[in-house]
This record gives sequence, structure tokens and C-alpha cells, in this order.
Amino acid sequence: MSASSSARSTAPQERLELGEVGAELLPGDLCHWRSHRDPAGIVWLLLDKHESRTNTLSGAVLDELGTCLVRWAPAPPRALVIRSAKPDGFIAGADINEFSGASDRSEVETRLRKAHGVVSRLAEFPVPTIAVIHGFCLGGGLELALACRHRIARPDAKLGLPEVMLGLHPGLGGTARLSALLSPFTALELMLTGRSLDARRAKRLGLVDAIAEERHVAGAVRAAASGKLERRRPAVSSRLSKFAPARRGVAALVRRQTARKARAEHYPAPFALIEHWHHHGGSARSLLEHEPASFARLLTGDTAQNLIRVFFLRERLKRLGRDGAPVVRAVHVIGAGTMGGDIAAWCALKGISVSLQDQRPALVGPAIRRAAALFERRLKQPSAVRAALDRLVPDHRGDGVGRADLVIEAVPENADLKREIYAAVEPRLKSGALLATNTSSIRLEHLGESLRDPARFVGVHFFNPVAKLPLVEVVSHDGADPSCIARAHRFVTQIDRLPLPVRSAPGFLVNRALTPYLLESLTLLEEGLAPETIDAAALRFGMPMGPLEVADQVGLDVCLHVARGLREELPGPWAPIPAWVEERIARGDLGRKSGRGVYEYRNARARKQRKFPAPDPGLEDRLILPLINACVACLRAGVVQDRETVDAGLIFGTGFAPFRGGPMHYAETRGESDVVAALKRYREELGPRFEPDAGWEDEAGAE
Repeated sequence: MSASSSARSTAPQERLELGEVGAELLPGDLCHWRSHRDPAGIVWLLLDKHESRTNTLSGAVLDELGTCLVRWAPAPPRALVIRSAKPDGFIAGADINEFSGASDRSEVETRLRKAHGVVSRLAEFPVPTIAVIHGFCLGGGLELALACRHRIARPDAKLGLPEVMLGLHPGLGGTARLSALLSPFTALELMLTGRSLDARRAKRLGLVDAIAEERHVAGAVRAAASGKLERRRPAVSSRLSKFAPARRGVAALVRRQTARKARAEHYPAPFALIEHWHHHGGSARSLLEHEPASFARLLTGDTAQNLIRVFFLRERLKRLGRDGAPVVRAVHVIGAGTMGGDIAAWCALKGISVSLQDQRPALVGPAIRRAAALFERRLKQPSAVRAALDRLVPDHRGDGVGRADLVIEAVPENADLKREIYAAVEPRLKSGALLATNTSSIRLEHLGESLRDPARFVGVHFFNPVAKLPLVEVVSHDGADPSCIARAHRFVTQIDRLPLPVRSAPGFLVNRALTPYLLESLTLLEEGLAPETIDAAALRFGMPMGPLEVADQVGLDVCLHVARGLREELPGPWAPIPAWVEERIARGDLGRKSGRGVYEYRNARARKQRKFPAPDPGLEDRLILPLINACVACLRAGVVQDRETVDAGLIFGTGFAPFRGGPMHYAETRGESDVVAALKRYREELGPRFEPDAGWEDEAGAE
């Protein structure tokens, strides 16, 4: 793409302030950057990554930046502005494709030191350097901006260093430059959590020097070039890091806080960052010098490579909603219980007009109150909260059915009740509207057998809590129109969720795999193990929550219903359902929602014993292997198309230990023959429920 064609493609989409165009300064051999000098003598260097919708920092992008800086150093301009020519943002971070599969630590470190040289050249450029930031400015993008003397942000800017999400820490000088700018606690907190800041918060912390609307960007740039824009001075508390005792105290405190949230053996990156800052934080030069080696150790480790795999799994699901299907502008939800009310609230939060109906009108009010609390937590601004509430309309008579592009049924798991609702709703649907069910386990063929037009009937199975779990199973069946499935995928991505394509089958993927795991935990409890011991085994494996606490969160009544349904529809041995489960349900002990289940709950938190027997080494396998065995069964039955879909579903739907890369990837890494051998040992010891699925032979043949 030539510089001129790139300019033509950018300008109509977003009227970015790119400086008054003057003569092109760069030769045609550079394809990612273009530049010009404006009448004030300021050079605008614009990143427009070739053949990419989004700017990322690849080796080629940084090499070209280095070329520009070398060429201009002998006769520098009055000032240098670095800005994105892409409408969607500044720089989204490093090009993750270049991280995948990295295994040679010395090679990674060599490449990183070369990149450090380019960024350091920018930091030492002899004239004012100004990063103008709009949209996302993440990871390596923010590290590049930190190397500039000034940062000017548009109000829509989002700044952050999310490398920890990939099992890494900043690697382009960010550990040094952020630590020099902010207080030690603030700098470490931003790097350890990976959270993003909006422009206002970034300005308050001193991460940016000014906020400017697009029409005022040029004026802010001229002020920075003239020395009239005040620079952020390093925080006084940042001087503490120069003293070893102070660093030691800060590092110890932050290490303890981090250990409460992550285990070092599972997620080494946060602890590596703390150690790096502890030992080298006395000087920026030392931090810069040792950062590449620390980064390379992490990047070539199993955790980072598995988390990079998870990143690509997420991107794969996101692409399912980018096929050009029409957007959904209006949704009608039938069922204002926990799931239905929360689905309606989430859709309204994401900008869709929603009407909410329930056969029991008394449930609608509490659902609206839960929605208001969600909007206040997420949106903050009163005007934005009010707008979201205006989009969520109580609809006792169901008038919204005829206006909706999508009607979602989210009533309890009763097939007769669901079919009764469809019979009343289908004649009122407008042309082209979708009818969807949020069923968690019932086959769509059973639910839609009396529909006049089953082609537009789909499953959209959300997970509880809706606002936290990003996955939605999009369920197809033999009679579904592919265009309707595509539109369901588009809807899911439209509301910032991940669509997982599954075929109609008992329990679909996630509940089919999760149920043996939960049943085995109940069996262990029946055998006399402490619930804390059972949950501790799952946490030691890397699950975000123990299975018994998951059962309480889902609801013991829901778990029992799903387990019974699967046992009826799927042949083969299952773990028995202990009698005490039905007894607790009968007396109203349903889990967290009733205040008591396996655990007692106070302020929605489980009350657990602090001292309990440590789990035996084999306990993890007893819990995890039934889940993996069920995943193989789903593959064999064609519920999902491939291993990657299985791994994505269990990671994003249940939180399956992301650092392990997913259940199928874990089995492959461990050795599938070893997994099958362990299942056979448990079959001999505990019974036929551990029988290896026939799909293991298919997987071995595929290998």
C-alpha cells in the first residue's frame, strides 16, 4: 500500500489530526510508516501497518522506526510526533504472532535487545518527541509512548500494560520507564494486574501530560514542541526505589499480595516482575539492562506459550462474529430470573434496546434493580447509567416480541414450559427475527419439534454469572438455517462475548464435560473427605474455583437437574448422585443463592475451615480425568469440530486452568497414553465410570 492510498483510506473513516500535510519525507522502501513535515517544522511520523486493520509492533515495524530515527538524527526537525493513522487506535501491543512457538531463549533476548536499541534511540532523540494517542495504547504501544518526552491523549484513549495476561511482563523498557514516572506501588500495580486506564485516570496519575479533543490535537502538539506543555515530574515516592531496604519492603508486600491471587508455579510472570524490580529497581539503567533476559525466560516457558495459545483461541472465536451478518438492535427476553434478567441487563449495557418479560411479573423489578447495580459498577457516569436503564424496559404483556430482532427464552429447564412459550411467541415474530433458547442441556430438536419455522431457532447458552463468564454456546441443529447461526454469532460478539459453535446434544459441550467433574467431587465428599480438601485439589491443579464451590454457585438444584438429564440421555456408567444432595435441596439448601449448600455463605462468600487435611497427590486426577474423558466423548460425537474448540469452551466457559492451554492440550502435553492408563487404573479401583471413551482411539489414530 502506498502512502497516498493509505491516506485516502484513513481520512473518510476518522478525521484524525495528522498535521498539515507537507512533503513526504520517507522513501518508498518503508511500508509501515509515512511522514511529513508541517509548516511549523514539526515532523509527523504516522504508523499505518501494512495489510493490517490494527497497528501492532512487529520486528519490521521497529526496524523501520529505527531507520527513520537514524536518518533524521544529523539534522533533526523542530519536534517529532508519533501517531497512528489507523482509526481504531494507537498501537495494540506487540505482534503476538512473533511470540508463538518461541523456544530459544538466547535468540529471543538478542531480538529484544535490538528492539531496545530502537526504543532507546527514540528516548534519546535530541528534540521534543510527542506521542499522540487515541483508542487503545497497550503493551509495547504504551512502552513506545513512554519513550517519548510527551504523551497527549484523546478522551477515548485506553492505556495499559497487559503483558501479564500472556504470562509475561513489559519487555520494551516499560519496567524502567513506568517505574521512573510513577510511584513504585502504582507502577507495579499497573504491570501486575494488566488493567487499562482511561485518559482521565491516566492524566491524574501522570501517565499522560494532556488530554485533547481531536480538533485540539494540533494545538497541543505545538505547545509541546514549544516547551509550553508541562511535563510530568517523577513521583517523589519513586525515589524510594533507589534505596535497597525500601525496595525490599515494597517487594515483600507486593509479593504477599500477589501470592493471594496467583500461584508462582502456575503463573511465574508476576513474581518474575517483582524480583526484577526488587533486584534492579535502584536504577533505570539496570532495569533496562536486565529486562530482556527476564522477558526471554518467561516467553520461552510453558505458561507464556500456553497463554499465547489461549489468546489465539479467543481471537478465533471473535472472528466468528465478523462475517457480515446483520446486527441485532432490539432483544426481547422471556424470563426475568437470575439468568434471563442478567442476560437482559448485559445486552442493555452493551447498547441494545431490551424488553424484559416474565410470567411472574414480580420477578421483573428485582431484575431491573440488579441491572442498575451492574450499570453503576461498569459505567460509573450517571448519564451513561441512565441511558442503559432507559434501554431496559419492563414488558409484562410482551409487546416487545413483535419489534425484536432476537427473542431469547430464558425460563427454567422444563421442555413443556419452553414449547408452550414458543407456541405463543412464534406467530408474533417479525420477518427475519431469530428465536433463541438459553437452555443449558436440552436438545434443540426436542424443544423445536412443533415450531412452524425451526430454521430460525437457535441456542444461545450463557453461563452464570453472565457479567463475568465470556462464553456463549451457540447451538445449531439439523434444521437450522446457516445464516441464522451466523447472525447468532454476530449477536454474541456484538455484546462483547465469545461465541462457541456446538451441535445440539445432551449438555452440549461445557455442561457435558463439567458434570462428571462435579459428580466426582460429590462422590469424594460422600467418601468422607473435607469439602475444603476436595476444592484445594482443584485449585492446586489450577482451576479458579473448587468443584464444590462451583456446584454451590450454579445451584445444587440445577446441578441435579442437569445430571439427571444427562444420565437419562447418555448411556454408560455415571458416578452416583449421593442421597444427601436431594435431601439438602428438599429443605431449601440450594447453594449460594439460598445461603447454604455444600458450604454456608455470608455476604455471598463461602465460609471454609482454615485448617483441613491436604489433598493426596492422586486427588487432582480423580477430578480432572473424568472432565477430559467427557471432552473426548464430545469430540467423538461431533458436538464440537476440533480440539481447539474444546479447549476454548472449557477455558472461557469454566475457567479451566488457562496456563495449561485447555484440557485437550493438557492431555497432549502430559501424554495421552498416560491419561488413558490413569483412567484404566481408576476404572479397576473405583468402577466403570472411569472407562476411557472410545474417542481416545480415534485421537490416537489422528495423531
